[in-house]
Amino acid sequence: MTSTATDAPARTVDSSARVGVIGSGIAGASTAFALASRGVDITIVDDAMAGQATAASAGIIAPWVSTSTGAYYETYAAGGNFYPAFLERLSALGIPDLGYRRSGALVVNSDPDILTEAAVTIRERVAAAGVVAGEIHDVDAAELAELFPPIAPDMTGLLITGGGRVDGRVLRDALLTGARQHGARFVADSAQAITPSGSRTSGRGTEGRGPWSVRTTSAMEDFDALVIAGGARSADLLDRLGHSVGIAPQRGQLVHLGLRGVNTSPWPTIHPLDHHYITPFDGGRIVAGATREDGVGFDVRATAAGTKQVLDDALRIAPGLAEATVLETRIGVRPMSTREGALPYAGAVPGADGLWLASGFGAGGLTMGPLIGDGLARLILGEGAPEIAHLAL
Repeated sequence: MTSTATDAPARTVDSSARVGVIGSGIAGASTAFALASRGVDITIVDDAMAGQATAASAGIIAPWVSTSTGAYYETYAAGGNFYPAFLERLSALGIPDLGYRRSGALVVNSDPDILTEAAVTIRERVAAAGVVAGEIHDVDAAELAELFPPIAPDMTGLLITGGGRVDGRVLRDALLTGARQHGARFVADSAQAITPSGSRTSGRGTEGRGPWSVRTTSAMEDFDALVIAGGARSADLLDRLGHSVGIAPQRGQLVHLGLRGVNTSPWPTIHPLDHHYITPFDGGRIVAGATREDGVGFDVRATAAGTKQVLDDALRIAPGLAEATVLETRIGVRPMSTREGALPYAGAVPGADGLWLASGFGAGGLTMGPLIGDGLARLILGEGAPEIAHLAL
């Protein structure tokens, strides 16, 4: 990341501070919840613009089956390990639905050699993760058909019992509810401008208490610290302030299918060692995804080519879904990090006193977001967060 300002030590705050969070996807909602639960006065600003990646995500929580490697995978896996404690904190608030189910993850392929090669790494990762990943079992074609009836008959696989899935919309709403229970305020509006505030004088006298001002369509508010968590639009917000950060939009199209009268609740997620996947939810709903479309900006249309790609991929793996009803297509714009290793950004913006960033999670946001949000909250409060130190800007 480059900056036009002189780098300075990050401003931290205490629990009496007033902190603004721009964005209510998994990055913003997780950070806001973590700060509010520590007694910080939080205001979340979001205008619910179409294309939020969290709202569209299929929400697979099974990092051990990912093809990612290096520091990205380490962060991804740490996010999965953090989930039980994170969910426990939300459950303790009495929030009735967190949108999460631990129904297992199935890695499948029609080529046993490909599966055997992949199994070496997956078994090592599951063993390293311990109880959160559960157990790993070889699964033959007959067992696959029992676990996921629409699967192609020539598949074999591996079952990781600790794999889970989460409805991004439900989890986001649960985090925002939890933040509100701790006193957070939600402003359904867009951040028109972000500026260093200092003290501003109006006809009513001096106002402004923090280093950053946020102007929405209806008001101007000052904050002791400000977190930019606007997904793929975070780069534009920072660019207006003279800071350049490597975050690019990537469109993802996901098709939701319906199986009438079928109990899909216990079905595991399906991972064919490729870019696509299948995620069953309750009530006969099956999500097939997803495209990875670079260079289309913030165009949130469902396209014929995108729909065809998703359905072709899904039906090749699970031909039994051919007669499912097409319910809807959801579009999300992922914030893709362009830094080495595709690492997300989480930390203080250099040379911008009191300004913080949480973005660039790519396709791993729902897994990594709660961990990163909690770590960033601790950094803002002047505490340590070694698990995300490598994500600094």
